[in-house]
Amino acid sequence: MGGKPCVMRFYLIMVLLLVEENNAMMIATESPTPQPQPTGNLPTYGATPGSLHPQECSPQCTTRCSKTAYKKPCMFFCQKCCSKCLCVPPGTYGNKQFCPCYNNWKTKRGGPKCP
Repeated sequence: MGGKPCVMRFYLIMVLLLVEENNAMMIATESPTPQPQPTGNLPTYGATPGSLHPQECSPQCTTRCSKTAYKKPCMFFCQKCCSKCLCVPPGTYGNKQFCPCYNNWKTKRGGPKCP
């Protein structure tokens, strides 16, 4: 009779391990697959190279330069860059990765040419 409690404990442990493994598998299969996240609420039209027509540069640059204290130079260089690259990065600052031409055009000193 001394062997029965050991066998019962063994079976109980095995059942508990199987239940635990089954729960882990169910959790792993129920997890949703990660979805790509949007890059915020930035508009994509006009932010990719060649996506603008030359006549669309002025409104895009007006938006781009709307928060700067230096509107005239900002508009001048933004329109110059837009006419060459046919894109303007979204937002009022940064996001130049959307428009590589706009990002990579540099001054003689190596600074950014486009606002």
